[in-house]
This record gives sequence, C-alpha cells and structure tokens, in this order.
Amino acid sequence: MVNDVTSEYEGQLKKALEALRHQLATVRTGRASSALVEHMPVEAYGAPMPLNQIATIVVPEARLIVIQPFDNGMIKTIEKAIQNSDLGINPSNDGRVIRLAVPQLTEERRRELVKGVRHRVEEVKVSVRNQRRDAIDQLKEFEHEKMISEDELHRGQERIQQLTDKCIAELEHIGKEKEAEVLAV
Repeated sequence: MVNDVTSEYEGQLKKALEALRHQLATVRTGRASSALVEHMPVEAYGAPMPLNQIATIVVPEARLIVIQPFDNGMIKTIEKAIQNSDLGINPSNDGRVIRLAVPQLTEERRRELVKGVRHRVEEVKVSVRNQRRDAIDQLKEFEHEKMISEDELHRGQERIQQLTDKCIAELEHIGKEKEAEVLAV
C-alpha cells in the first residue's frame, strides 16, 4: 500500500518536472527556437490546433524562425495567431512562408521574463506541495483504517518528503538554468 502511494506520487512528480520543462521551453530568450511557436494554438478548419500540426517550423539562423504552412491559405490565420500571442514578434510573409525575426532582448524585458520564469517555477512547487499533502493524507487514511501500521505511515511520510525535496531541488535547478539562458546576452 505504501509503495503504491509513493510510486504514484513519484509519477506525479515526474509529470510536474516535464510540465515545467515544457512551459519554460516557450519562454523567449535571445535565440530563436521552434519551441517558442510549435504549440501555439491556431484557429484552423474550425478548431484550434497547435502550429506544428499545420506547418513546418525551421530555425535556419540563430535569430530567425521560418514557418511554412502545409496549406498556403493558412498564412493570414497563422500571422494573426502570432500577433495575438505574447511573443512580441511581428511576423512577415512572402505569400509562401512566414518569417519571425527574433529581436535582441532589452535588459528590462529580460528581467520581466526572469520574473515569469520564477513565477512558473513557484506555481509548479505549489502543485508539488499539494500533491505531497494528498499523498500523505492518503497514507493517514490507510493508517486510520488499520490497513497499514503507524511505522509504515512514518516511513511512507519520510519517503514522500525525500521525493518532494529532491523534486523541488530539481525544479529550482531547471528554473536557474532558464534564468541564466534568458539573462545571457
């Protein structure tokens, strides 16, 4: 029982780490990256779809993203989605492809992005703590129903706390790496 709870909790922590990595991949740095736009929702054929499902996205240079829609009729829609996003990049098109020139970030914008990174890391930490509380509550319920002993409860709580500490350290590490990437000129 304890092992079931801790292994389920461990799986939730891995998902939280992956979710943070995925979120931070969309944070703009001074370099172009297809991750900035590939999951951007675009209204296509009556439903929102991620951009990478309706176009090819390539990064030929350090500061340029080229988007080539599979259907040229989608160019205006994709352009509109990019303009409405919080990227702060103006798209230009030649009728076949959309080019996004990633400008150099100002110091002020870098600081705003770092605040955003810290905020996202903190949100994931809160979710991890909530998951920890739920897992411990589950163990306490098992102990209350006499399904596990008090010793097993304490060992389970210690294991959950160890997993939580390890995960939070990893979250902070991921956040610091992204901050350094954003602040690098």
